[in-house]
Amino acid sequence: MAGRRQWLRWLATGAGACAMPLVLGACGGAAEDGSATTSTGSSGSTTSTTTTTSSSGGSCSSIPSETAGPYPADGSLASSQRLNALTLSGIVRSDIRSSVGGASGTAAGVPLTLTLQLVNTAASCANLQGLAVYVWHCTREGGYSMYSSGITGQNYLRGVQVSDANGQVSFTTIFPGCYSGRWPHIHFEVYPNLLSATDSSQVSDYERVSQLALPASFCNQVYGVVAGYEASVANFAGISLASDNVFGNDGAALQMATVSGDVASGFTATLQVGI
Repeated sequence: MAGRRQWLRWLATGAGACAMPLVLGACGGAAEDGSATTSTGSSGSTTSTTTTTSSSGGSCSSIPSETAGPYPADGSLASSQRLNALTLSGIVRSDIRSSVGGASGTAAGVPLTLTLQLVNTAASCANLQGLAVYVWHCTREGGYSMYSSGITGQNYLRGVQVSDANGQVSFTTIFPGCYSGRWPHIHFEVYPNLLSATDSSQVSDYERVSQLALPASFCNQVYGVVAGYEASVANFAGISLASDNVFGNDGAALQMATVSGDVASGFTATLQVGI
């Protein structure tokens, strides 16, 4: 489509990328043992990635493309429904813990500040300014607003931000729960600009969809410790990165967030996203 062709030309020339130094030294997070892994697609085949070394010595690789899953609410057909949170009034916000657009309700859970930094793998890892990022994830109980029983009238834990001069978007949210069959994760889609994200006539015009993984050591600080996350204990015990149907294929090295903090003060998670 025209938007994608314009995007590719823009990346190739590096136009619009802010020539500021990288905030994070490597693209994505590291595996928990610090090792690197080969990136493969969701079908199990190897995903083509571009690795760039910047003038500052940092390197970045394209983050793997992943499924949006059954609960995206991005205007596409999913779970036999075509729901769209992106057209809701108030969806462009940094604090995504409460519902918008006339719905009321706030998702309870341990506070989490999520920061994604977008970098251009075709232009020496330069920061990408002006891109729109849509983030969504499950509740502490493992359900998804707009889809799961009891919360179909809610739209919390969904929101859009536009990347700043540092290529960053930041969201205030909660630490997600772990539901059966999936490693704890956060979904995100990257759009060329805010209009392409929020205009209903440009449904699913995203340029990259991927997922962020959360480290086991921090999940263990929450699950079985904090009220409301009880269901996550057994679910987390029954899953591993290797057996996860997304991160098990792609290795998670480029998708594992760097996390700090604790239950008492809340957590921060950061991930560099190479595009």
